[in-house]
This record gives sequence, C-alpha cells and structure tokens, in this order.
Amino acid sequence: MEIIIISIAAFLVAILTFFSGFGLGTILTPLFMIFFPVEVAIALTGVVHFFNNIYKLGLVGGNADKDVLIRFGIPAVIAAILGSWILVNIPASQPLFSYNAFGSNFKVYPTKFLISILLIIFASMDLFPYFSKLKFGRSKLPLGGALSGFFGGLSGNQGALRSAFLIKAGLTKEAFIGTAVVVSTFVDFTRLSVYATRFSKSGLTDNMTLLFCATLSGIAGSYFGNRLLKKVTLKFLQVTVAILLILVSLDLGAGII
Repeated sequence: MEIIIISIAAFLVAILTFFSGFGLGTILTPLFMIFFPVEVAIALTGVVHFFNNIYKLGLVGGNADKDVLIRFGIPAVIAAILGSWILVNIPASQPLFSYNAFGSNFKVYPTKFLISILLIIFASMDLFPYFSKLKFGRSKLPLGGALSGFFGGLSGNQGALRSAFLIKAGLTKEAFIGTAVVVSTFVDFTRLSVYATRFSKSGLTDNMTLLFCATLSGIAGSYFGNRLLKKVTLKFLQVTVAILLILVSLDLGAGII
C-alpha cells in the first residue's frame, strides 16, 4: 500500500514542483515518515529528489541563465557546505516552543521558524500589487544564494528561499525553472555528500522496489510538468510560487514539517 500512496504523491507533487522549483522533498519527507523511521525517510527522499533533479537537468537545464548561475549558484553551494557541516557536527538546537494539537505534539525550532518568517515576507511581494513589480537587482543574487544554500544544508529547506529570490530576478519562466533546477542539483549533491555518513545505516537496499517506483513516478510527473510549461504564464508561475511559499512557511512555523 505504501508503494502506491507514495508513488501517486511523487507523481502529483513533481508536476506542481516543476513550476514552483521547490516542494518535492518538503512534502515527500513527512509522507515517508508515516511508513518508515526518520533516518530511512530522509535517505529515501534524498535519493528520489536527487534523481528527479538529474532528469529535470536534462529537460530544462539548458535554459538556465549563466550569469545568475554564477552569482547565485556559487554562493549557494559554498553556503550549503557550511550549513550541512553545522547540522552534522553541532548538537540539535532546543525548540523555541512546543504545543499539542490533533493528538500530536509539535515542536517549533529556531531555524525553521526563521525560514518561515523570511518566506512569508518574500511571498507577500508576489501577492500585493505594490510589491508585484519589484525585482531584486543582480547584485542581491549572491545574498539570496548564500541564504538558500545555508538553510538548505542546515534544514533541507533550500528550494523555497531559492525560488523566492529567483522569481524576482527578472528571468523568463523557462530561465527561472532551468536555473532553479541547476542550482538545486548542485546544492543537493553538496549537502547529500556531507550527510552521507548519516545515511550509511539507513537500509536503502531493503526498500529498493519502493525507491524505484517513487523515483519513476517523480520523473513521470516532471515529464508532464515540462509538457505543460508552454501553457503556463509567468504571472501564473509567480502566484503559484507565492501561494506555495506561504503554505510551506506556515507549516514550518507551526512545526508540522
């Protein structure tokens, strides 16, 4: 049953995240946690996410803006190394607060709470008319790359911050998606390399069938997302990213993900 549920989810989420540039790992990780221990869920999600990015790299990587890749991507990778190292080598921080709801206990950690505040600010810029025409200058891209890469390495939530900056960088929809995919792939490779020792005992070989099905489903979702790309306007893309940013930020701030 878990193979069917996770495969369907990977397919549907991959279609949506093809446009937004984030969300596959955010949604799949808690879904995997329903059926597997935390360390196995993280490892399985990481593999599905990485191979999905590799496939998308072949589809749209050529559309990436080279100047943005240099200004945004290089700081993101460097910062991802730092964030990943901190996660692996420094003891977990204490939660800011915790609360009970729906029969479960939720803990809100400082890093995710900070990310949620940043995401709400960025998302608001796409929903309010005054901010909708605002664009970040190319000079701000290194800061955006460093922030998204650092928090990606530290908490795994890199995609939302990345999209928040890139959607305001004055890119076409094709360049936005292509650039996001290339940066995501390199940051994923960087942080997974640092995390590798944590995944060594995660039992991936015991779940190869599930891993294979989920990966193929995610790739199939990305394929259909690419087919729909020509029918999507930049405005639709901006609003979609903004709404997803708010949803993710609220979940992060509430300690749900």
